[in-house]
Amino acid sequence: MVRGILRTYFPPLPRSVTTLQVGGLVNAFGNGITLPFLFIYLHNVRGISLGIVGLIVGLHAVVSIVAGPLFGILIDRLGGRRLLAAALAILAAGYALYPLVDTPWQGFLVAAITGVGVGGFWPSQSTLIAGLTAPAQRPAAFAMQRVVMNLGIGLGALAGGLIATTESPGSFTVLFLLNSLTFVAYGAVMLALVPSPELAGGPTTSAERAGAYRNVLRHRAFVAVIGLNALFIFAGFSGFELLPVYAKNEAAVSETQIGLVFLVNTIVIVLLQLPIARLAQGRRRMPALGLLGLLWAGAWLIVPIAGSETASTATLLFIASMTIFAVGECLHGAVHAPLVSDLADPRLLGRYMALSALSWQVGFALGPAVGGFVLDYSPNAVWFGAAAFCALGGMLAFAVEATLPERARRTPAAVAASA
Repeated sequence: MVRGILRTYFPPLPRSVTTLQVGGLVNAFGNGITLPFLFIYLHNVRGISLGIVGLIVGLHAVVSIVAGPLFGILIDRLGGRRLLAAALAILAAGYALYPLVDTPWQGFLVAAITGVGVGGFWPSQSTLIAGLTAPAQRPAAFAMQRVVMNLGIGLGALAGGLIATTESPGSFTVLFLLNSLTFVAYGAVMLALVPSPELAGGPTTSAERAGAYRNVLRHRAFVAVIGLNALFIFAGFSGFELLPVYAKNEAAVSETQIGLVFLVNTIVIVLLQLPIARLAQGRRRMPALGLLGLLWAGAWLIVPIAGSETASTATLLFIASMTIFAVGECLHGAVHAPLVSDLADPRLLGRYMALSALSWQVGFALGPAVGGFVLDYSPNAVWFGAAAFCALGGMLAFAVEATLPERARRTPAAVAASA
């Protein structure tokens, strides 16, 4: 079914890219198992305060901010395939340690380990995808990445909701060990079946790569794009970390219902990501991000309303919020990663992808760290603040458009491309 949708909307993708996405699907399933329940595990099971939990989750992102640029240099020297394998191994070890966390300092230590892995994961994977595809294929490739990532997370969240219960702390051990195994599985698939871009006829070789981060940071349009992305992640995606614990503690929503909320979010993305990416072809990119800001602001304004309702009504409202949010995610998936690839100097692709990933991690670091304390002080205030920042990002998108070269302002139209 998925293959039929891809053939309908997009040119064929290289087999190595679709194989990479299959491994990513397995990996995303594992991430989905633990993502909605990390705050609940550390706060409700281990008894760590919400503010400290926010700092633990924030440290995970801070470490990835430091690790990401270092991985970017290594990717340009050694290739995305080798560094992705290393990142997956670190993540597998880190998540296997979460069941041993009993005190805040242990949580900080494990978060630091997983932060190193995440710092290498995203730039390595994105560099591989960009290196294995032609420019006209990249919107399709990154749209497919967003589909499989969200499909895996949604199915994983549903499975995690069926497994985890605060009445049985051991059930969370199962979640973390399953997630660890999916990193191992992804690495095995990637190493066995996905070649390095150089071997697959990719655009650059290690001998052709030269330059430094100062060259990337002088790229005004790119810096504006990742700055805007950091704002969106801070105000938007980081809410994913906060919503489950808010839903459980303020509206008495069960773990199973939380898993259902995330599953609906996933279903919407799976259904709409590819058509929205197809609709974006040939159109201006920044108005799509402007609309994204308004959609995410509206989604977060629903959350405080849900918090004052009964569990069943709150679940329906959370589903409505996540449905609206998912449409914005589809717009983000159709614009951000392909735009970064189009702006990047091929010789410095690893560094560009590392700084793009850093913009995500800055948002993920600040969002939970700030949001955890605000949530502890005033559970509803965090959502009003997030909505305001999302709306601000939507307005700033039009200012960013002025910095883009003319060739990058529109998503390339699809052309026939050989797999």
